[in-house]
Amino acid sequence: MVFRDLPFVERVRTLHTEGFGVEIWSWWTKDLDDLAATGARFTSMSGYVDGELVDPDGADRLLASAERSIAASRVLGSPVLNLHGTGLDDRGLPVRPVEVVTGDMWLAAERTLRRVADLGARHDVVFVLENLNLTVDHPGVPFARAADTRALVRAVHSPHLRMNLDLYHAQIGEGNLVELVRESAPWLGEVQVADVPGRCEPGTGEVHHPALARVLAEVGYTGTIAMEAYAAGDDHAALRAFREAFTR
Repeated sequence: MVFRDLPFVERVRTLHTEGFGVEIWSWWTKDLDDLAATGARFTSMSGYVDGELVDPDGADRLLASAERSIAASRVLGSPVLNLHGTGLDDRGLPVRPVEVVTGDMWLAAERTLRRVADLGARHDVVFVLENLNLTVDHPGVPFARAADTRALVRAVHSPHLRMNLDLYHAQIGEGNLVELVRESAPWLGEVQVADVPGRCEPGTGEVHHPALARVLAEVGYTGTIAMEAYAAGDDHAALRAFREAFTR
């Protein structure tokens, strides 16, 4: 999402030179050996190719592609694999939208995520379930709110399934971010940030990121904080703003 004028491998190399870890979407469209050769530290990557949580056939496809993702993660050394409530197309829209999430869907999702957590335990990786927003970016995604992902992660109760708390999506869909961080702290596996509106770096919108940094420190969070955001202007300036907002 930054240095978009550069070839992808050069983006990764530049971020590494700047002292940042790297996260990637859609690992199957990348040359993993070339990315590994950059020496970059990869903190997270897509944990599935297709499938969904609520349909039996979709669950089997999700698990099969999660196994492929684990194999890909070995090339990059990425310890965290990211999931959503359903497969997304290249525009971020659900392949099969869900208008109403039923009780049976909740139970099916829990069963699927238990299988995902067991897979993570067998291979010593952590899957994280990311919240999204329905209003702007991802209409029709089931289990989109952070409250939803937290409920599912709590129900499965495994160290190999955690929350990816995306505070950009949460600000749009839920708000009350400080309390959301506090309530979610025991189940966090990753935190992602971008400002609202615009999905750019901290300091470009309404979210007070230094306050969130303080709360994350207070609850003892020591994991990755990722800027899943575009640069409002200069890419280097965006990275500086991100670093400054979350340096304690």
